[in-house]
Amino acid sequence: MTFWTGVKASVAGFCAIFISAHVAIPAQTGAAPWMQTGSATSQPIGHYQFCQNYKGECSVRSRPTVAPRVTGRGWAVIRQVNAAVNREVTPITDQQLFGREEIWSYPNGRGDCEDFALEKRRRLMQKGFSAGDLLMTVVRKPDGEGHAVLTVRTAQGDFILDNLDTGVKLWTQTPYRFLKRQATNHSGHWVTIDNSAEVLVGSVGQ
Repeated sequence: MTFWTGVKASVAGFCAIFISAHVAIPAQTGAAPWMQTGSATSQPIGHYQFCQNYKGECSVRSRPTVAPRVTGRGWAVIRQVNAAVNREVTPITDQQLFGREEIWSYPNGRGDCEDFALEKRRRLMQKGFSAGDLLMTVVRKPDGEGHAVLTVRTAQGDFILDNLDTGVKLWTQTPYRFLKRQATNHSGHWVTIDNSAEVLVGSVGQ
């Protein structure tokens, strides 16, 4: 079963909750609700190594589709997964856990930002969300430090699941500069995010 529109009639009864026209969704700002992706770019080394261990996770191909519309129940699932992983996983750096940096893995009770995002992606896929709409994303925090979050691609906009925030927010409502994310059509490929600077400029004074 799936949380997206366009499902087959055999699951239409369940999935009707995801196409309601009367859906309470997170508030949006005046800035573009979707990221504008650009050219292919380098895969983060940590994700490359993750793909060597989980080849099936990084070879999913998806046909280009319009971003799906999520209904109230779908948003409840997204929020529940975000809160549950943030609550269940203890933050720890790769250096503390593995003795070296940039290890992307599913957390076993402990992990850093990439591990939180990977676990949220896995759980949402288990709930029926498409891999092409759950995108690992690399950002830069206001202090210049690199950070990873999960982008959920929807018809209502691109929303962020973050281990540093209990809420699910439109990407333009976060304090980050967005650098790159997984491609929607191939889970092992990455693309640039070209309109992040415009969002930061537009948010000044808001």
